[in-house]
Amino acid sequence: MSLSVALQVAQSALAARQSESAVISRNIAGAQDPGFSRKSVVLSQIYSSNGQSGGVRVDGIVRVTDSALYSSLLSSTSVGSSQDAILNGLTRMSETINDTQLEMSPAAMLGDLQLSLQNFASDPNNTILAQDVLQSAKDMASTLQSGSALVQEVRANADTDMAGSVRQINNLLGQLEDLNTVIVKGTQSGADVTDALDSRDQILLALSEEIGITTLDRADGDVVVYTDSGVTLFETSAREVRFEPTLVYDATTVGNAVFIDGVPVAGPGAMMPISSGRLHGLAELRDDVAVTYQNQLDEVARGLIEAFAESDQSGGGPDQAGLFTWAGAPAVPATSTLVTGLAAQIEVNANADPDLGGSLDRIRDGGISNPADPDYNYNPSGAAGFSDRLQELVSAFDQDRVFDGGVELDPSDSLSGFAASSVSWLESGRKTMTSNVEVQAVILGRTAENLDNKTGVNIDEEMTLLLDIERSYSAATRLISAVDAMFEDLLAAAR
Repeated sequence: MSLSVALQVAQSALAARQSESAVISRNIAGAQDPGFSRKSVVLSQIYSSNGQSGGVRVDGIVRVTDSALYSSLLSSTSVGSSQDAILNGLTRMSETINDTQLEMSPAAMLGDLQLSLQNFASDPNNTILAQDVLQSAKDMASTLQSGSALVQEVRANADTDMAGSVRQINNLLGQLEDLNTVIVKGTQSGADVTDALDSRDQILLALSEEIGITTLDRADGDVVVYTDSGVTLFETSAREVRFEPTLVYDATTVGNAVFIDGVPVAGPGAMMPISSGRLHGLAELRDDVAVTYQNQLDEVARGLIEAFAESDQSGGGPDQAGLFTWAGAPAVPATSTLVTGLAAQIEVNANADPDLGGSLDRIRDGGISNPADPDYNYNPSGAAGFSDRLQELVSAFDQDRVFDGGVELDPSDSLSGFAASSVSWLESGRKTMTSNVEVQAVILGRTAENLDNKTGVNIDEEMTLLLDIERSYSAATRLISAVDAMFEDLLAAAR
């Protein structure tokens, strides 16, 4: 090896070690930063025209990645955020049953009402017991009304959160577009874009919290982002995500759909529905879970009106709403047919409430539906000890009925059994989702940990590499010193 080649080797080694030292310093400085990946210097051998080795060259800086683990992290994040959104809604709706003792649930209120009727039936002339029945009936109606209001509040909050999620998605897509442009241009020009790639990964991770995504890497560092249902979210430029929130909700309200580039992906009429992400969970809560529970409350209300309906004692007229009435009174809702929003409408008939001009005796005797029509009076003689109607009402709680088959409960059940099943459905759903969230949190944590172990910075390893570089740097300086000494000897011999 000639002295000039030896000097070139030493100089290239010094330059390479300098680049490596700078990168290691970056690694140590960014070790605690979220999403920071370990960087390393790419070196290649330099050869002269005659094939002789002439040192090393810095070809660029790369980062450590694991595409499989990163894709798994995106997926786990989306699934977890979807489940968490549903769990929050179920937890909020569980307030309608108060606690595990069911003290404030519709099923508990039905039990209280049945008990008060039994007590009244044992002493039909007792005004205090009649008043207790009236109050229990009012509590029952109030429970259904407040439960319905809470469910609609959950739906309205989910709709508002969907609007916030859409704003966040559009914001992240805008940031992604800016970063992607920087990465593509930097890659084409040979610039170091590793930090920009880390930032883009963090944006994609944040995006996966809001909506399930998959990514496709292309030439020059470019990336394409799709929803988990295959709709393009980003390709060179961000696609528009659009959603019109609904300000007021009742049981009949149908929320709007979310559109990506004109394609509905969540909500009514979704052609390519997303299956994960916070946006999916909120839409599922608003349009499915909460609606199903509302329907169950409506069916409890319908069963209650049906159980307390009064029949024509002459045998000719239709049944009419009795102690419990609704907007469609005096008619009784059709059997096994859901009346949307009925739980919010149900109330105690004023004809049985003394405070509203009614009479407590009508609870015992009948004729609540129409006091002027004697055909619906079960006790025309006005006997103080008449208890047949009260006993009939007590038995009505445990009689088999037919409920709407689309509310995810057994359509053939008693009123008490159906109400208890509704409580079980809500609690079972909440417990199952709690378990799913806990499991998903473990999966997410393990995936993030594995990715960090694979791509993150180990300070001890970096310090060890720094010592190796220091030794290599010393060797290169000694080589330069040796070459310098040889040049001096040659010059001295030439004098």
